[in-house]
Amino acid sequence: MSRKTPKRLSAEDEALWRKVVAKATPLTKSRPKADPMQKRVVHEPEPKPAFVPRPFSVGETAQPKPSPTTKPNHAPTMDRKAFNRMKRGKLKPEGRIDLHGMTLAEAHPRLVRFVHGASADGKRLVLVITGKGRTRPDDEGPIPSRPGVLRRQVPDWLSRPPLSALVLEVTPASLRHGGDGAFYVYLRRAR
Repeated sequence: MSRKTPKRLSAEDEALWRKVVAKATPLTKSRPKADPMQKRVVHEPEPKPAFVPRPFSVGETAQPKPSPTTKPNHAPTMDRKAFNRMKRGKLKPEGRIDLHGMTLAEAHPRLVRFVHGASADGKRLVLVITGKGRTRPDDEGPIPSRPGVLRRQVPDWLSRPPLSALVLEVTPASLRHGGDGAFYVYLRRAR
């Protein structure tokens, strides 16, 4: 895909733009005034810790943080042979929780209790069933919501504290264990 070069303003338009900029008041006074007609040079910011979001400037392409289940060809953090067996449904889950039909407020504490309990019991592979979400949302409000809110939220919960310390790998379940409506959660060894 080729990028088009931006159009240059005519001298008349540039003069008009400078008048508008001169009369505009900035939202914050801490930023120095920059000449909008100068070519903008984007410098990469210094690396920051993962929990601090990187500032976003206009014209920059957003890079979302991939969730554990959206990494296309990520190297598993567990043994590759066991990982492949797990993805194919050859490993039998030692525990399961069904979050079907729960709200986010109900599902999150139950998931946290379940994962902590499974880890304390020495279980390694558990199945978290979220369901696929409604096929036709019964939204009556002005803003429609996407179906499958638990299916999108559970991998994020598993990748954040307090569960991230217990979880080694999260991957969608095979069809034999629920397919897109469930996740395999491989836990770290209990210490």
